Amino acid sequence: MDIEYRINHPITTDQFINLLKESTLAERRPIDNKRCMEGMLANSNLCISAWHKHRLIGIARSLTDFHYACYLSDLAVGLEYQAQGIGKKLQALTQKQLGPECKLILIAAPTAHSYYQHLGFTHNSRCWVLERDAAIAT
Repeated sequence: MDIEYRINHPITTDQFINLLKESTLAERRPIDNKRCMEGMLANSNLCISAWHKHRLIGIARSLTDFHYACYLSDLAVGLEYQAQGIGKKLQALTQKQLGPECKLILIAAPTAHSYYQHLGFTHNSRCWVLERDAAIAT
C-alpha cells in the first residue's frame, strides 16, 4: 500500500473529525464541537499526517517548542489501516522534527498503554489534569 506522509499539510476540520471517528479516538474528543475541533487544528504547530491516495488515514498532532518538550496530543490511525506501522511512523517523523534534547510526551488512551511501552516510551505517573469546569483552588 502506498502511504504518503506529510508535515504540516493542510487538513480540513471535517477530514480530522472523520479520521477520529474511523479510529477509536472520537470517543475521547469533542467531535460535536466544530469550533473546538477547528481550534485544535489551527493551533497545533506540528502535525504529521498519513494519506492513502487523497484520504487522511493517520495523524500525529502536536504542540511543541521544538527544543525541550513536544506534547503529542492526538495520535490516530483509521481502524482499517492499523497494525501496519503507520502510527509508529507518524511518531518517528514527529520525533525527527524535534531538537536533540526535546522529549516526546503523551497521555495514552487506556487501551493503548502497552503499545507505547514497547516503542521505548517510559511511564510517568506525574501527569496532572485540571478539567475545564474545575477552578484553581485558592
